[in-house]
Amino acid sequence: MFTRREFVSTALALLARGQSRPPRAKRVIFLFQFGGPSQLDLFDPKPVLETFAGQEIPASIQGEGPISGLTREQKGRPIVPARFTFARHGKSGLPLSELLPHTAKIADELAMVRSATTDAVAHDPALLFLQTGTQLPGRPSAGSWVTYGLGSESRDLPAYVVLTSKGSGDVDTQPLGSRLWGSGFLPSTHQGVPFRAAGDPVLFLGDPPGVDRGARRAMLDAVGALNGEALARSGDPEIDTRIAQYELAFRMQASVPELLDLRGEPEETFALYGADARKPGTYAANCLLARRMAERGVRFIQLFHRGWDQHGDLPRQLRAQCKDTDQATAALVLDLKRRGLLEDTLIVWGGEFGRTAYCQGKLTKDTYGRDHHGRCFTLWMAGGGVKGGTSIGETDDFGYNVTRDPVPVRDVHATMLHLLGLDPERLVYRFQGLDQKLVGVEGRPKVLSRLLD
Repeated sequence: MFTRREFVSTALALLARGQSRPPRAKRVIFLFQFGGPSQLDLFDPKPVLETFAGQEIPASIQGEGPISGLTREQKGRPIVPARFTFARHGKSGLPLSELLPHTAKIADELAMVRSATTDAVAHDPALLFLQTGTQLPGRPSAGSWVTYGLGSESRDLPAYVVLTSKGSGDVDTQPLGSRLWGSGFLPSTHQGVPFRAAGDPVLFLGDPPGVDRGARRAMLDAVGALNGEALARSGDPEIDTRIAQYELAFRMQASVPELLDLRGEPEETFALYGADARKPGTYAANCLLARRMAERGVRFIQLFHRGWDQHGDLPRQLRAQCKDTDQATAALVLDLKRRGLLEDTLIVWGGEFGRTAYCQGKLTKDTYGRDHHGRCFTLWMAGGGVKGGTSIGETDDFGYNVTRDPVPVRDVHATMLHLLGLDPERLVYRFQGLDQKLVGVEGRPKVLSRLLD
């Protein structure tokens, strides 16, 4: 339970930070597929590519948009069709690749965005843009903005938790850094807390040998008193953050072991998520933990799954990535739904960009690769006020350019905040002389109202 001081503080914060409507969602689970999943092989079938297979992509289709340095160095850009079959699923008839048989079973829960677009064609700026709303480092992540706007539902766990896993696809995957879940210029209490798969899930959480709970409590009381005096003298909000984080860490010494103890989960749960759910650090295990965190009031749960950067050997690597993620992703949606949590949990699935219609690397009858492509890619949402079985946006016959309803990354952010009951234009923090926003200060991003229930 929250103390009266904590409850009043949270209520005042919500009034000041732009909560202007009843929320449809209370929390977010962001299933981030790091590397750029190929929309052409998973979500956006393009039969015309078969007709032009092996031919150079037309200059009229390429246009003048940005391309990666790897593409500039290529001698040719031959079109390559997907080597996987597509079928329509559910009452909605959403087309999905054969690589996603479990996702196909939840087709009517998904709101598909086929016309997402980003300005970046390299991993780092594209990652930052999707996670923070800007390509500049040092800005708050989306999870930090959400917890700044809404506070925490849990007194015993962090409001924002990060889980990472490494896929079976691309072996030389890009690294992840804390800048992707940092709080930037927001108070540091809003930064994400990464949980590790091996060893202590949170560093320095355990008591050292010879220190019992009573001694730890006495030490924190003494340190808290000293910090309280310093806070009274300076008014530095970071001191208040430090006090709060010490107290949260003390409570986490009991709550985190309980969260990670899966012995109470029935066999049916592991059958639903797959055998990997028993292996700490796998995507399946992290999806199961995400459900348990949602039950315990964690506000923003971020999963990073690496290995989607298929510049070569895409058929084999993409199949491996989907084997890692397909069953557990669908299981998470189904598990939340049967527990009555999906209706107020917004799930977002996607990567930082998509892949090109032309081949990169060796092209044979059995294998090919695709380069980064920011002009159009696919992501989806489910739960939390989203209308399932819907889609928005269209791309051209080559899957290269958006032809209808472009969805910039900031429109995705605006929609997420809207579903959480936050006004994207009012959720601001004064920094460097500007009212900074997750959705940027340059324009007015749109809420994707056609996808909302």
